Amino acid sequence: MNKRTRPGINTAQDCRQRQSFASELRTAYRLRWKRRRLLFRALRKRRQLSVVSDRTDQIGSRDLIAASTVRNEIARLPFFLSYYRKLGIDHFLFVDNDSDDGTREFLGKQPDVSLWATPHSYKLSRFGIDWLTWLQIKYAHGHWCLTVDADEFFVYPYHDERPLRELTNWLDANQTRSFGAIMLDMYPKGRLAENAYVPGNDPFETLCWFDADNYTFTYQPVLKNLWIQGGVRARRFFSDDPRRAPTLGKKPLVKWNRRYVYVSSTHSLLPRCLNDVHEETAGEMASGVLLHAKFLDSVVQRSAIEKQRKEHFANSEYYESYYDSVSANPCLWCADSVRYSDWKQLESLGLMSRGQWR
Repeated sequence: MNKRTRPGINTAQDCRQRQSFASELRTAYRLRWKRRRLLFRALRKRRQLSVVSDRTDQIGSRDLIAASTVRNEIARLPFFLSYYRKLGIDHFLFVDNDSDDGTREFLGKQPDVSLWATPHSYKLSRFGIDWLTWLQIKYAHGHWCLTVDADEFFVYPYHDERPLRELTNWLDANQTRSFGAIMLDMYPKGRLAENAYVPGNDPFETLCWFDADNYTFTYQPVLKNLWIQGGVRARRFFSDDPRRAPTLGKKPLVKWNRRYVYVSSTHSLLPRCLNDVHEETAGEMASGVLLHAKFLDSVVQRSAIEKQRKEHFANSEYYESYYDSVSANPCLWCADSVRYSDWKQLESLGLMSRGQWR
């Protein structure tokens, strides 16, 4: 015979629900204050920036904006600008981190670029995010903003036939404020330094191979974020400890609000509702890919430099062997490597999705 629960006595299930609700409130409170601290941090870091060329008065109310921190990227930038202009980016916000290869001079002459410079630490600015957050607060509020590195090239469904504006219009119509992407490391066939890159050319004429099926997806409940690892770097450089492999899930495209902030590079955001860009199985929500042009021939020499600078990873000592391996001019290609063709191929492999966008 079932006994009724006496009035005023909670069942075990009620207690668990109350505890879960209280825990969620505490987490939300902590994250709210973390967001405020990061925004204040960006406010302080603005003093590290000096204006090189400010053309932000040209930004229209509906313009699409791209934001990037760069250092010694003169080889990639001509194609980078051409690529994103064709997609429909109207204005670029750049921070130059003490380049000495002509990057600053080149960007300063571009009519759709606003440029700031700083000699301060990239690592201590949260890998450039503090600087960009300040610029996004000031200039990107209310705009769709694409935050990418100079070696990241955004691919979304129909990108070869529909401008980025069509995607952002669809996201607006569906009241969606962020769009996710997996960073896909691209590499050549043969040793890295033997595949010379000519500045201005399409890097993916050389970097046309990738790993297709060694990705892991782990849900992070605190930030409601999908943690993605794998690809060639996990296979080739972190096979002994895959948990140390770089994180590949990103949220590069955001309808920016001055209250938003990236938490870890562009991997996660606050408020955390902005991180809800993938199904937990990387399934049917619309998503894209960032083709990663890191492994040009110049990466061999640059890796030795970056090992000494220790500016690119929070725990740089864990990555010393990685830099040594890249400096040794490896061949990343293997028999399971897949040659890149188009976004439909990436969708068929489960690396991106059209979702409901048709």
